[in-house]
Amino acid sequence: MSARARLCARLGALVLGSGFVALGIWRNEVTEVFAKAVRICLECIGIG
Repeated sequence: MSARARLCARLGALVLGSGFVALGIWRNEVTEVFAKAVRICLECIGIG
């Protein structure tokens, strides 16, 4: 694989990942993910 192909693959993955993050923010999934993370964390330490 050439250096140019690797660079294009990396940039494509970066753009795709950024797009998915932006889509999640646009759909208000941030609050759901945060709520799940809090529940998992509280279960780990035995409070929830």
